Amino acid sequence: MTPQDRAEQSAKAMLANDAASTGAGVVFSSVGEGSAEMTLTVEDRHLNGHGICHGGYIFLLADTAFAVACNSRNQVTVAQENQITFVSPGQPGEVLRAEAREMTRTGRSGVYDVTVYGGDGRIVALMRGLARQIKGQHFEEDV
Repeated sequence: MTPQDRAEQSAKAMLANDAASTGAGVVFSSVGEGSAEMTLTVEDRHLNGHGICHGGYIFLLADTAFAVACNSRNQVTVAQENQITFVSPGQPGEVLRAEAREMTRTGRSGVYDVTVYGGDGRIVALMRGLARQIKGQHFEEDV
């Protein structure tokens, strides 16, 4: 199995059980070993009292991309810590895009950076996630 095949199969298995992200409207775009891209179209249900995208949905989008990226090797990996900085608001009707990439991976720990972009390419948020591999696989495979 190629690393790309493994990443795709891991993402498919993870997202099949992710009712929170899919229920909120997060859509899978792409995955690679240590990377992932997800999108979210900002709908009325995502808006806060200021009429902009609620930060919780932006975090959900970023966290989902982070999760898919750090689980791309078919090893169950969980978030240990995340920090997000909101830079500009998500606007009604725009498509937000989260790009996650692995910065480093040593042993069972990894560091991932996620950038959330607005429809016009501006940065909406920056997130750094720390991941920790635990026991288990997303699908059966001899490793």
